[in-house]
Amino acid sequence: MTARKSFHSELEDLASQILKMGLLVEEAIRDGVESLKNKDQDLARKVIEGDDAIDELETEIEQTCLRLFALQQPMAVDLRMIGTALKIITDLERMADHAVDIAKVTIRLGNEPLIKPLIDIPRMAEITQRMVRECLDAFIRKDAALAHKMATWDEEVDHLYAQVFRELLLFMIEDPKTIRQATQLLFVGQHLERIADHATNVGEWVVYMVTGEKRDLNK
Repeated sequence: MTARKSFHSELEDLASQILKMGLLVEEAIRDGVESLKNKDQDLARKVIEGDDAIDELETEIEQTCLRLFALQQPMAVDLRMIGTALKIITDLERMADHAVDIAKVTIRLGNEPLIKPLIDIPRMAEITQRMVRECLDAFIRKDAALAHKMATWDEEVDHLYAQVFRELLLFMIEDPKTIRQATQLLFVGQHLERIADHATNVGEWVVYMVTGEKRDLNK
């Protein structure tokens, strides 16, 4: 009984570690887009430098999961939870990489004036941050219904990215001098779209954890 209690305490610690990683990723997304919007190179560098802490946390969580597999021999839902944790941290790490890539766009553009005010890109960032927060909440609460909502938010991000693409393409057609910056901004939209995809992946793994069934939430 004591061993079982200790195991569940370790599972709670694992969930806390994942939440901590998620908060860092959410912050990186927010700061990456803010750095671009405000041409804040110091903030961009903070995002880039902060990626090491996220990578280190991923390694720590991975080691925790492997230790739990080896020492506790979990069964059924506990086994799926630990397996899901391993999948989630991979997606979170990739989200962080995309946030870093956004910050690198800020560095590349330097003090160059933006060709247009950023409207849809910050909206995409807000939705992706919410997706990170809610997919992890679904994991903690074992809430498959909340996990399914990732698909709806992913569609919103895809729709906004399509708008960004059309608008920037028009800029490039009308004024070839905007091509370099417009291309960089397209990359930013693409990175945010990929972050949303990774959050949807997390939602799919949460559904698997809860139900034992692998679902494609984009169908």
